Formats: sequence, C-alpha cells, structure tokens
Amino acid sequence: MILFASLFSIAVRHLTFTTAAALSTVTLDYGTFTGLTNKTTGITSFLGIRYADPPLGQLRWQPPRSPPSKSLGNVNATAYGFACIGTTQTGSGATTDEDCLFGNVYIPAGTTATSALPVLVFFHGFESGRTSKYPPDNLLLSSAEPLIFATFEYRLGQFGFLAGTPVHDNGTLNVGLLDQKAALQWIQSYIKLFGGSPTRVTIMGQSAGAGSVLYHMIGEGGENDDLFHQVIGDSPPLLTLLTYTDAFVENLFTQFAGLAGCGKKATGAATMSCLRAASTNTLATAGSKTLENLTSSLYPFGPIADGSYIQELPVDALSNGNFVHVPVLFGSNTDEGANWSAELANPNANTSSAKATETTVYNFLAGQYTTLTNESFQTAVADYYPLSDYNNSFSLQGQQMYGEMRYICTALLVTGTVADAGLDSYQYHWDNPTLGSTHGDELVAFFTGTQVLDPLDDTLVVAMREYWTSFVTSGTPVAADSIAWPMARGSDGSPRILLHPGGIGVEEVDDSLEERCEFWHGLASELHL
Repeated sequence: MILFASLFSIAVRHLTFTTAAALSTVTLDYGTFTGLTNKTTGITSFLGIRYADPPLGQLRWQPPRSPPSKSLGNVNATAYGFACIGTTQTGSGATTDEDCLFGNVYIPAGTTATSALPVLVFFHGFESGRTSKYPPDNLLLSSAEPLIFATFEYRLGQFGFLAGTPVHDNGTLNVGLLDQKAALQWIQSYIKLFGGSPTRVTIMGQSAGAGSVLYHMIGEGGENDDLFHQVIGDSPPLLTLLTYTDAFVENLFTQFAGLAGCGKKATGAATMSCLRAASTNTLATAGSKTLENLTSSLYPFGPIADGSYIQELPVDALSNGNFVHVPVLFGSNTDEGANWSAELANPNANTSSAKATETTVYNFLAGQYTTLTNESFQTAVADYYPLSDYNNSFSLQGQQMYGEMRYICTALLVTGTVADAGLDSYQYHWDNPTLGSTHGDELVAFFTGTQVLDPLDDTLVVAMREYWTSFVTSGTPVAADSIAWPMARGSDGSPRILLHPGGIGVEEVDDSLEERCEFWHGLASELHL
C-alpha cells in the first residue's frame, strides 16, 4: 500500500492560532519587505532578503558588510535572491551570481510581531548548495508548536574560502563562515520583527552545513555572543583544517590565481588587487579549473584554521571545553562513505575501479586528508579495517574508513563531549534499506515537499519531523506515536536512537566502532582534525 502525506491536513491541524495583526509586511531599518502567504500550507514566505552588501570588487575576501549600508526601500520579497556560485560553475547562471548574500524567512500564517516563536536556521554545504533546495513545509507543518525557519546564502568555494598568505595579508580568511555569522547576527537584530525570539535560536546543518555549525560551536574559542542556543548536525564532517601557510593551501591559491590571470604579479597585494578587479566569470572559471586539476580531492576549497575565527582544531577545542555549551542533536547514516570515491577522476584514487588496490584506498583517503601518512593508514588497515572484513572489496573497505573518519565518528565525538559536559545531548543513527542509508538520504524526511512513501517509511519520517521540530521548540525531541529518545550519557554519545523503517529503537554504540573512532581522533594532530 502507498500513502500520500497531505500537507494541507497537517497545516489545518497545527496552524490554528490567531490571524489578528498577522504579518505579511515587515519593516526593517534598511527596507520594507512584503512576503507571500500560501493559502494551502498556511506559510508566509519572505524570500530574497538582502542581509549584507554585495561582496564584489574591494569587498571580495573581506568580512560581509551587514546589514546593508543603503536603504532598499520597498522590496517585493516573493522570489529567491541569487544563490552563490558553486565551485564547479564556470560563470554566473540564471539563478546564481556573486551578488548573493540573501536570506529567507518562513513564518506560520497568523504570526504577529509579538509571537516570539522559536527559530530554526539551516545552513547548506559550502561547495554548491543553495537555499531553494530546502523548502520548509515538512518541518513547519509537522511541528506541534509553531516555529520560524530561516535559510541564508553565503559565499561558496573560492569566493568564500580562498586562503593562502596573500589572502591573509590582504584580506580575510573563511569569509564564508563569516557570512554565516553575519546571518546569525542579522537574526538577533531583526527576527523579532518577523515574530521570532532571538533567545530561542537553533542552528542546523547537513554535511558541510553540519561542519559549519560545528565550527560556530568552537568559533572564537567557543564565544558565540548568544547567537544560538541549540545545535543540530546531520552527518557532520571532520575536515582537514590546514593553516594558510600550509603547502597545499598555498599551492591551491597559486593555481587559482594563475588560472584567473593574476599569477605573474610581483607581490601578494598586487595579486589580490588583480583578483578583485577580475570578472565574476573569470573567478568562477578559475575555481572550476582548479578543482579539475585536483583529481583526487573532493572539496579542496573549504574552511581552514585561521587562528582568528577557528582558533583551535575541533578535536582539541572539544576536548578542552572550548565550545559553546548548548544542547545538541547530532547523528549519521550507516553508509556515509559510499559513492564518494567513484566521483574522482583519478583512477589511482577511485576505489570503485576493478583495478583498485590497497594503494588506491590510501590515495583516496589521502586526497581528502592530505597529511595522512601511509604508516597511519597501514595501522588502520591492519588493526581496524582488515580487508577480509569487507569481502576482500577495496571499495567497501575504503567507504567504511572514509564514512567513519569523516562523518560517523564526528557525531560520536560531538554528542559524547557535550554529554560529558553535563548538557542535553541526543544522537541518532539513520539506517534505511528502502530509502537508502548513504550520505544525505535522511533529508527525504525534511525537505522534499509532498511525498509518496510506503507505510513504514511514512511512519518513520513523520516521527523524525516531530523529533527534530520538538527539539527546536522545547529542547527535547519527542514524537507523539514513537518511543522516547534517551539523552546520551556516554563519551561515545550512547545511547542513540535507531531510525529504521518499521523499527525505531534505541542502541548502544558498538565497542568496535568506538575503538575505531578513538583511533582516528588519536590522529587529530596528524590529520589536522
């Protein structure tokens, strides 16, 4: 039997509070924004709200100038603003541009300026994500209590995370993260006018977006100026956070600058001036070609340990207690490491190749963790990931290693650390043989609009929406027709809830998984985790 989930019926059930003085137009100190109410879902959307000046010309690789410095007048906020240019693009597109610092606020129809609703801010990944891919209907309409949902574009790839000595000396590092921080500051300044509470803000991200929220947890030594009060992370990665003087980072800058036609300048300052004068399409093409040259690396442009915003590597920051002490809900999927290697152009790093060897697995991992030594890799294989455990498949071996070292073990680390600090901490494990258990498969529960699912999966995703939204609104994940989600009590984040169709349950983290994670985190200095 197939079930169809009716968003309209859910809307009628949950969005029943007064419509007196309901918001459809909001006036900020730099403009008046008129949104659009969907009469079927009962959601009022304010789209394409500029939250910072265009990061063009001299504002490239500089902190965002937020709020906008000029009055915008009356704005018809009924269409998305431009999304930021992704690394694989070779220029601006119909819906992407370098002028892209826009946000979206979604409120339940009937919200008033005094509603003081809790707020969920979602960040997508930092290579090619865009806010339009994350419609809020499923989350807002499934929540037992009303909440506000907000998303923000921020600079991606080379526009947001270009590093190297010239950028450090003549600009600012990690401006993509600073865009996100500016968005959170914007929430503090303005969300009350949309009916939200600036003291009840939860930040959420998936994949690199979950990495982003982790970086904000440790940002500036764990001082967040009360910008957020809870954190949700779906499949959070621990990335290699190199410094701007690292050879890989410097070489990446040199390649990019050369491809942009600025590589022969006499000084770093002159190179940066050249890059700031270049066209948007030139910079986009240079980033795309740089990525093409790095055939063993998935995401070379990303956050770095800048010594300013990210003052300490995540494993050290968490171990030393230098993080924002707030409740968390983090988790991962069973097959997080699947499919990644198959995306690589270099056959010597593609473990899906029929000719793959143990060296191929090492090359794949070293392409993502450039400081991984072969000695550490051999220890991992011999002691924790013997090939015989994976039916002698190098592909399965590689994906298990990558999935755990990057995503699964990070969820254990965060939830365990927060639990050890005496804070509310919740961990999940998505394991789904029908919808898939690879990276990102759990998002079907949140952002794909109306859905046609089999009965068991329908029950599962309805429960998940209720767990996530109740955590936002009350601090405790609760689903009306499902089991209680226990808080983590162990250093590995145990127990965790098992999200399985037809069998939502509770499980302890397996001792062998905990040992493997301790191995990877023991290499934090080597891997720059």
